[in-house]
Amino acid sequence: MSRFLFGITAFCGLGAMTMTATAADDKPVVILDTTLGPITIELDRAKAPITVDNFLKYVDDGFYDNLIFHRVMPDFMIQGGGFDDQLNEKQTRASIKNESGNGLSNTRGTIAMARLNAPNSATAQFFINLFDANSRLDSYGGGYTVFGKVTAGMDVVDAIAKVQTTTKSTAKGNLEDVPVKPIYIKSAKRKAKS
Repeated sequence: MSRFLFGITAFCGLGAMTMTATAADDKPVVILDTTLGPITIELDRAKAPITVDNFLKYVDDGFYDNLIFHRVMPDFMIQGGGFDDQLNEKQTRASIKNESGNGLSNTRGTIAMARLNAPNSATAQFFINLFDANSRLDSYGGGYTVFGKVTAGMDVVDAIAKVQTTTKSTAKGNLEDVPVKPIYIKSAKRKAKS
């Protein structure tokens, strides 16, 4: 079952080591290499530990490699992390606890988890916010968990937001707002610590 932002379109042995964790551990960086260029995302483990660890497991497993941005809404967000270019949904692990209300807001350039109607239903799909007005998602229907921000490549995010997409009359399968020409996440990798 696809994980969409339901209802939104209507609105248009580590004890000692853990204590001495470095800032890099609290702010891991992931690079999404897309068809249109790289997007660098800094994650916030201190504010969203469950969500960040979940996302990093998918990254480390190569889960996102060769998936597409399957939902692009230029007045809202770009969403990916769930479908291949034939719109087959990839099998995920169990859903995670919603960590919205963590002090991070759905504003331009932040990354958040997509989910079903139930607040604790996020798995692998994520979206990148295009506008500060998306802060309404912080509490909408239980909230959408922000877990990081784009630190480089917002020009790529904006370019993805401008691609031609399907409409209700041209929808692919059950999905609307799908880029007509697939925009791939060629790879998602952690940036090596320097």
